[in-house]
Amino acid sequence: MLLSKIEQYWTKRAKGYSEVNQHELATGQDQVWFREIRKHLPEEKNLEILDVGTGPGFFAILLAKQGYEVTAVDYTEAMLWQAKSNAGVLAEKIHFQQMDAQNLEFPDGTFDVVISRNLTWNLEDPQKAYTEWMRVLKEGGRLLNFDANWYHHLFDEEKRRRYEEDREKVEALQMEDHYTCTDIDAMEEIARQVPMSRIMRPAWDMQVLKPYAGEQVQADEQVWKRVWDQTEQVNYASTPMFLVSAVKCHEEEERMAVSA
Repeated sequence: MLLSKIEQYWTKRAKGYSEVNQHELATGQDQVWFREIRKHLPEEKNLEILDVGTGPGFFAILLAKQGYEVTAVDYTEAMLWQAKSNAGVLAEKIHFQQMDAQNLEFPDGTFDVVISRNLTWNLEDPQKAYTEWMRVLKEGGRLLNFDANWYHHLFDEEKRRRYEEDREKVEALQMEDHYTCTDIDAMEEIARQVPMSRIMRPAWDMQVLKPYAGEQVQADEQVWKRVWDQTEQVNYASTPMFLVSAVKCHEEEERMAVSA
């Protein structure tokens, strides 16, 4: 079962991935990220936010620091353990739950905001995940999904050439290679099986979200320039991060969007 393989991989990666998040939190990258996220948040202070695929808790922690009511879910128990540890005293304020992003256990219209980073590409059924995320949003609620065309270089020769150039530049600058310091063979095996590795995004995401958001779905393909540090920009130059944002329609608007 692919989901089981994905869980096993991220269980092994949990400690190393947590160290990446710890570095972000320690060096002020959380504030860089929050300045970007805040642009898209509703004005109200008492927002209920769902962090889907929280991993070691980066988004959950930076949002809880700002006083928001945060629920954080992840399918991998080891990731949640790391997230609680990284949160420290904030762990008591964050509702951590083990859950499949494609089958959320929350009632319809629970959250004001659903946010995620580097998750959609790694799912067996990303379209179902989007359906679930929009379902648990309140009408007028906002989806913020930060992702990239991770591992698309396995299926595209030009992308592969640019990916190899990234590796050479990282080595020339004596930086840590964020790809080769992981179990790259295991990750590539998974990437070959999940659907998003083969699809150029974010055009796909916008098409999938249009029935739920109508014209209120947008893609920002320059966001990586504002949130990535220099090491990330060099490591992932051929795979820039994008932001897909959507505002959930009211029911009548959604029916019109579906029929259009």
